[in-house]
Amino acid sequence: MPGGLTIGVLDYGSGNLHSAVKALEAAGAVVVLGSAEQIADCDGVVVPGVGAFAACMDGLVAAGGDVLVRDRLAAGRPVLGICVGHQVMFARGIEHGVDREGIGVLPGVVEQLSSQRLPHMGWNTVSPGGRSHLFTEPDERYYFVHSYGVHDLPDDLGAVVTWADHEGDRFVAAVEAGALSCVQFHPEKSGEAGARLLRRWLDVVAAAGAD
Repeated sequence: MPGGLTIGVLDYGSGNLHSAVKALEAAGAVVVLGSAEQIADCDGVVVPGVGAFAACMDGLVAAGGDVLVRDRLAAGRPVLGICVGHQVMFARGIEHGVDREGIGVLPGVVEQLSSQRLPHMGWNTVSPGGRSHLFTEPDERYYFVHSYGVHDLPDDLGAVVTWADHEGDRFVAAVEAGALSCVQFHPEKSGEAGARLLRRWLDVVAAAGAD
């Protein structure tokens, strides 16, 4: 497990900030909780998010988080999005009749899941669609709390897409695309499976810094 990595958790008024900080610290990172400016030079950046897509995007834009994400990814510097922090990486979100642009570093539309029982809340397995750095052990279970997700992505995306299924409704559980990693579930609430995933992401951050 890499030591001494500095991970910035973006504070823009959304997300389980302190639980994310504690989980990252437990995984071995030195964590900075702050604004986009304060965490811009960290080895890795985490974008959390809880609540409505549009409200999270409004807070993110006001805090300069959208620019931070785009600039870091353009420079090949790692970013991890969690829950709505995963959703805002996509092009658009449609929630409660509000159609809002996302950061747009990934194509795709976040929309309501089609399952009868919502929210999708509880433990679920995932299915990586390629050679994943984040998911290396079969049948691990992660904790989800959401009613919205992405159903369709281009076949030529050039990324590792991990899927999950809720009552027959298949949605994107995670994406690994260059320096971007993002997950729909909450690793900080997913026990040892989540802790292992965060440690694997820190390995990705360490490898990026060594390049």
